[in-house]
Amino acid sequence: MYEGLHKVIGPRKISKFVEGLVRPHVVRPNLESAYAQMARDKQREKEALEWAETTFKDIVNEEE
Repeated sequence: MYEGLHKVIGPRKISKFVEGLVRPHVVRPNLESAYAQMARDKQREKEALEWAETTFKDIVNEEE
């Protein structure tokens, strides 16, 4: 298994990869705090709104 991870993920990246997979199952984040932190990121919020509006327009156009 290690050889496969080494080949696919790359050397010196396996630990971070495994941590990313396992962390959500072990550490339960405070979602309210995490959402508040994301909302303070104005650039991220702007990009998310643009994405949502574009997606909505695409869905509306598909229905016509």
